[in-house]
Amino acid sequence: MTLKPSTGPGEISITKALSHLQRPFRTPDMVGVAMRALLANKLADLPRPADGRTLQRWQALAEVGANDLSLAKVYEGHTDALAILAELHGPIGQGIWAVWAAETPQSRVKFLAGKHGGALYGTKAWCSGAALADSALMTAWTQDEQPILVALQLRQPGLRIETQQWNAVGMSATESATVILNGVPAVAVGGQGEYGGRPGFWQGGAGIAAVWYGATVAIAKALATSSKVASDPHAAAHLGAMDSTLRAARALLIETATWIDTHPMADTKSAALRVRATVESTANDVLQRTGRALGPGLLCSDAIHAQRCADLPVFLRQSHAEHDLAALGQSVKGHSARWSL
Repeated sequence: MTLKPSTGPGEISITKALSHLQRPFRTPDMVGVAMRALLANKLADLPRPADGRTLQRWQALAEVGANDLSLAKVYEGHTDALAILAELHGPIGQGIWAVWAAETPQSRVKFLAGKHGGALYGTKAWCSGAALADSALMTAWTQDEQPILVALQLRQPGLRIETQQWNAVGMSATESATVILNGVPAVAVGGQGEYGGRPGFWQGGAGIAAVWYGATVAIAKALATSSKVASDPHAAAHLGAMDSTLRAARALLIETATWIDTHPMADTKSAALRVRATVESTANDVLQRTGRALGPGLLCSDAIHAQRCADLPVFLRQSHAEHDLAALGQSVKGHSARWSL
């Protein structure tokens, strides 16, 4: 049921690189140590989306998701940032990168361009991993109200990180912050509107589903390895149902990765929304069935399982639920012939 990453001679797997660390990662510091362990072992240098190895990229995302979802949030953002910088010919930086693209009516960042870059003013919400990242890609707005992507270093004057409003239980270790900017130097990455208009935007968005899937498989394994399956027909029935939906989600992930590689310049929005909706549905089904089959025992005694089950519903809300389903429906209307075998 897993998307199994492969390692070559002498290479170390993601799981092996994290094996010496205590889990779950309950603080940003713990996530930072884990993330730097992956960087030190060159396990965050993933193939770019649509370069012919999208499945290999997603296998790594799934493996990190199976290990810890707060780490996976930071890892996915870092690897997405590297792909964006490569696609839009942005600056090459060291350390941990973040991508902060959430836009809310209450918080907006202005980019005032100058001769050598520009400066940022305003407030950015939902900045995951702000306490541990070294640099960030951030969506902002130009003086003439056009969207722009900018790159900035995070440890410099004029930038303040506020975490008082982050009271999450699930995904608590990401410590998503509000970042206040007052004249912080930054450079534009790409031109106006290029961030959302490039092929890699939805190719990267589809990869989120691989993270969800990795965590979902890890939760499902708690039932698959339980002795209850042999003695309790209801537990066996739940496992059978989970097997069918997990294999369907896995098949669609593989199909979507292959499609992206063979259509690198195509609009991937429909494919991304479809695979995200499928994996989200599978994840919700597995969460419910595992709990019903196993009862409260593991949720109260197994710290890693309990944290994973708390984290996944929060991470799934990166999906926009019915809004995404409506967008998918609009994009595929009139395409029912494609459902036929």
